[in-house]
Amino acid sequence: MKSSFKPPFNPTAKAPAVASRPAFPVRLKPGEGMPSATKLVAADGRPAGDTTKNGFRKSVPAAAPDGVGLDSHAVRARMVHKLAAQGVSDARVLAAMGRVERHRFVDTALVNQAYEDTSLPIGLGQTISKPNVVARMLELLCQGAAGKLDRLGRVLEIGTGCGYQAALLSHLANEVYSIERLRGLHDKARENLRALRLPNVHLLFGDGMIGYAKGAPYAAIIAAAGGEAIPPAWVEQLAVGGRLVAPLQTAAGVQALVVVDKTPLGVKQTLLEAVHFVPLKSGTS
Repeated sequence: MKSSFKPPFNPTAKAPAVASRPAFPVRLKPGEGMPSATKLVAADGRPAGDTTKNGFRKSVPAAAPDGVGLDSHAVRARMVHKLAAQGVSDARVLAAMGRVERHRFVDTALVNQAYEDTSLPIGLGQTISKPNVVARMLELLCQGAAGKLDRLGRVLEIGTGCGYQAALLSHLANEVYSIERLRGLHDKARENLRALRLPNVHLLFGDGMIGYAKGAPYAAIIAAAGGEAIPPAWVEQLAVGGRLVAPLQTAAGVQALVVVDKTPLGVKQTLLEAVHFVPLKSGTS
């Protein structure tokens, strides 16, 4: 498929020097048009019993309902076995899927469906993608040139959602920056991830369409929302040799996975299977 954008870089030019990244926690000035960032393990001072936030009921990551048995490794092992049977073969991805407890990222009323291959609502009109799609996208990310090492380098995630994919990425990458444009979901992800204490995950509140230039260049970028074109900022912030995986709306009006590889010779775009994600939007809410 012919790319809908021109490569935003000069392949013969030397890569610009990367400015040192900010220490965390960080709050950027509102007028700078960039996301605000907080380190995952920072406390927010809210009472432990507070179960409502921004108009929806948030998940309670501390424990699953009595008798559900979702803490058992065997439950996740069955999901991983199904993923392998569906064609996911990357051992790193399968191991991460087996380690991260998906039921801790969904509302308590839905925990019994947590390990089914289905998407589930997480509030504010958003969903947690079904395990097969998550694993497929992570595997594509790891199959890029940067993924030939044991771990990816620095990764940018567009659309934190409930934090599940960020937790998976923490096992696949050295450093993860994850942006969410909806304040309610940003706060929800912080709650879900706090108990895991993942020092290599940084949650950002801001407009994902402009990426996060202060953390660039990224070895990989993954998006959980799709538009009619890949935002130029994402390609600019992708390192040479890096890979971007995202949904993209095709000319036929349907979404499909797209893989963008940034090489010294230019940008290569490959269109894959049909998917269904929420639309990519700009701004914050």
